[in-house]
Amino acid sequence: MNTEQKPGSRIQDPGSGAEEFLPINGTDYVEFYVGNAKQAAHYYQTAFGFQPLAYAGLETGLKDRTSYVIRQGKITFVLTTALTPESLIAEHCKLHGDGVKVVALWVDDARKSYEETIKRGAKSYLAPRVDKDESGEVVTAGIDTYGETVHLFVERRNYNGIFLPGYISWNPLYKPEDVGLLFVDHMVGNVGWNEMNIWGKFYADVMGFTQLISFDDKDISTEYTALMSKVMASSNYRIKFPINEPAHGKKKSQIEEYLDFYRGPGVQHVAMATNNIIETVTKLRNRGVEFLRIPDTYYKTVLDRVGSIDEALSPLQELGVLVDRDDEGYLLQIFTKPVEDRPTVFFEIIQRKGAKSFGKGNFKALFESIELEQESRGTL
Repeated sequence: MNTEQKPGSRIQDPGSGAEEFLPINGTDYVEFYVGNAKQAAHYYQTAFGFQPLAYAGLETGLKDRTSYVIRQGKITFVLTTALTPESLIAEHCKLHGDGVKVVALWVDDARKSYEETIKRGAKSYLAPRVDKDESGEVVTAGIDTYGETVHLFVERRNYNGIFLPGYISWNPLYKPEDVGLLFVDHMVGNVGWNEMNIWGKFYADVMGFTQLISFDDKDISTEYTALMSKVMASSNYRIKFPINEPAHGKKKSQIEEYLDFYRGPGVQHVAMATNNIIETVTKLRNRGVEFLRIPDTYYKTVLDRVGSIDEALSPLQELGVLVDRDDEGYLLQIFTKPVEDRPTVFFEIIQRKGAKSFGKGNFKALFESIELEQESRGTL
C-alpha cells in the first residue's frame, strides 16, 4: 500500500479502494499508568469534568493494581496504579512518569482483528482472551506499537455491564459537572528520529490505515525548532493518529523534550472534541487547567487568514483559542500545558466547524508559545 503523499496535502477519502480487514467502530478507552490513581481520578473529575464510572482493586480481588474508570461523553479514561513496586505498572511509571499505556479500539471481532494484524507483522501484546461475569463476556486482544504503547482490541457485543468484567460501579458523592467534552478526536504519538515513516508504514500495512495528511519541517518550524508529522487514519475517520518525529533546528524541539523526559516514544496528547469551545475552555480554566498562551498579535491578522467565523474574536483572544480553515470549513483549538511535572502529556480541546485538518496555519504561533514554555524550563 502506497502511503506517501506530498507534505501538507490531504487525501479526501482514506478508505477509497482500501481492503477493510480491520473495521474499527471507535476509541473504546484510553488507559493511563499513573503513580496514584485515586488522586489522578480526583484531578480529572475536578479539573476536566469527568464522571466516575467503575473501579477495580483490592476490593474486587486484584492484588497488583487499582483502576478507576471515568467518563465524559464518549471519552473513557482508565487510571491504573501499581500496588506493588515490582510490577510492570510501577516500572512503567518509574521510567515514563504518568502516561498512556493502552489505546483501546472498539471492534466487532477482537479475535479476527488480532489475527489480521499479527499476520501482517504486528507483535503480540495479548493473545485473545475472554473475560466473563453476570453481565456477559468481553473478548480482548492486543498488539504492541511505538515505545511501550499498545493497542487493545475490545469486543463487547455480548456484554452489558458497567465497563468490563472484574469492575464494579463507582458511585461517589463527589461528582463535579462535566465541561462539554464529547469524544476523542485524535491521539498524537511522538516517535524517535527517522521513525515517522516506519510507524506510518506500520499503520498502513498492519492496520489498513491510510495517510490523511503529512507535514514536513518547512510546514512545522520556527526560527529555532522543527518537527515532521504524518497523520494516519482508519477508513471511517473515527481513528486518527498523527505521528510526530523531531527535525533538525537550532535548538531542542518539543518532540525532543518529550522523548528525553518520557524516555522514549509515547502518546504526546489526546485531542478531545467539544461543540462549544468557548464555554468548555472557560469552565476548564476556572477549574485550574492551564493553557498555552498565544501572543495578542496573532489575533490582529487571524481573520484576514481564515475569513469570517461564527464566534466573536474577543472571547477567543481572551482564552487563547486558535483558529484555522481548510477547504471544508474551519476549526477552533487550544492546548493545555503539560498535566504532569515532566513536560510530556498534555491535552487539546478542539471544535470542528466542518474542517477535517489539524490547524496547519496555527503551527508557527503554537510552537513559538511552546518554545517560551521550554525556555522557562531550561530545555529549549
